[in-house]
Amino acid sequence: MKNRWADTLAGRLGVNVHVSSLDFKLERLMSRYPSPGAVFVEDWLVDVANARGATVVRRIPELGRFRGPDRAEFPDEELIVALCRLQGLDRPQILRLAGQLISRGEVDVITLLAKARQERVEMVLHEMARQALMVEPDHKVWSELRDKLPGTHARDPVIHWSRLAWPIMSARGCNADKWVLVK
Repeated sequence: MKNRWADTLAGRLGVNVHVSSLDFKLERLMSRYPSPGAVFVEDWLVDVANARGATVVRRIPELGRFRGPDRAEFPDEELIVALCRLQGLDRPQILRLAGQLISRGEVDVITLLAKARQERVEMVLHEMARQALMVEPDHKVWSELRDKLPGTHARDPVIHWSRLAWPIMSARGCNADKWVLVK
């Protein structure tokens, strides 16, 4: 029998996980708002993020008419934390969706911090903030997250800064003039 923990973000980072109230909420929401072909919670989370306009990562096939929960029932702050769950499958590309939602600057940082602490994803968000600030050092939300979350380093990289940004190509088209966060 395969060890499920080894396939999680926690397994890659070498940290323990807890019994999460958010996991129970995700199960309820996933059953109330089914998405075609979403086998795992991570698939469903990608679909919810896509439905909210975060499209840097998409699932195939396209969803068509999927309508996930509204922001009142499942706020963006919870969606971001859910995408960063340590007990979730180790699919680093979904961290890009969390990064895109944060980079827009439209999240309530206090709520996000509280939910991150509750769900124990501080290390992931801190490392993402550190990477994002390599691209835009003055980004208000990322700066606040970096400053207010503990700086525990993971044994493996969480995500590289280039996965949170787009290149702006030079006129010659061969090199990037600069990079900007995906919003």
